[in-house]
Amino acid sequence: MTQRGKVYLVGAGPGDPKLITVKGLECLRRADVVIYDRLANPTLLEHVREDAERIYCGKLPDNHTMRQEAINALLAEKALEGKTVVRLKGGDPCVFGRAGEEAEHLAQRGVPFEIVPGVTAGIAAPAYAGIPVTHREHGSSFAVVTGHLSGGKSGEDAEKWRALARGVDTVAFYMGIANLPLICARLLEHGRRPDTPVAVIARGTLPEQATVTGTLATIEETVQRHPGISNPAIILVGDVVQLREKIKWFEE
Repeated sequence: MTQRGKVYLVGAGPGDPKLITVKGLECLRRADVVIYDRLANPTLLEHVREDAERIYCGKLPDNHTMRQEAINALLAEKALEGKTVVRLKGGDPCVFGRAGEEAEHLAQRGVPFEIVPGVTAGIAAPAYAGIPVTHREHGSSFAVVTGHLSGGKSGEDAEKWRALARGVDTVAFYMGIANLPLICARLLEHGRRPDTPVAVIARGTLPEQATVTGTLATIEETVQRHPGISNPAIILVGDVVQLREKIKWFEE
C-alpha cells in the first residue's frame, strides 16, 4: 500500500519574497508538488527542487484556472500518492485564502496536513506604506474585511456595517477597489466621520508599490485620478493613516 504523503498549506506572504516564513521556505524545498496561486510571488518557485511538479491554479474574478473543488481534490490526490504537497497561497492561507475549506476536505479524506501561517497583506502593505494598523493614540482595534461584500441593506448587513463604522478603529478591506464607492457610502451611512483618513495601497511590499491617501469623502475621486491604483490593493480606513506622512519609509 502506498504511504500517504502530507499537505502543507503555506502562506507566501504579501508580495516581497523575503517575507515568507522560514518554515514556509523549508516546506518549499522538500516539496514533491507545489500548487500555487496568482498572488504568490513566482520567484519563490526558485526554492523548489528541479524535479518537483509545479501546478498553477491562480484565480481572477471571472477567470478561474481551476475551480476550488478541483483544487481540493488535487491536493488529496497528490498526497494519497505518497507525495509531499505544498499549497502556496499569497499572504496568510487563513485570511481569505480558502485554507479552511481545503483543510476540511483533507481531514474528511484522512490526509495529513499542516497550516503554515504567512504575513497577511492587510498588515504588511500598510506597514510598508508607513501606517501601523494599531497605535496607542490612534487605534486600539483592527478588523480585516473582504472587499467582495454585499451591497444589500438587510438587517444583518446593516448590523455589520454599523459595527465596522462605529466599533472598530482601523479597518482593512482586501481586494475592494471595484467596491470602493460602496465601502465609503456604507461607512458614512452608518456613522463614520466624512473626514476619516483612508489609504489605498496597491501592490504592497513590491518595488512598484503605490499609495494614495484621502478621506471617506474624497478617496474615490483621488483613486480615479491615479489609474495605477488597482488590485491587488488594500483599502485602509482609520485615523492611523495620518501617521503615513511622518513615518513612510519604503516608497522614499
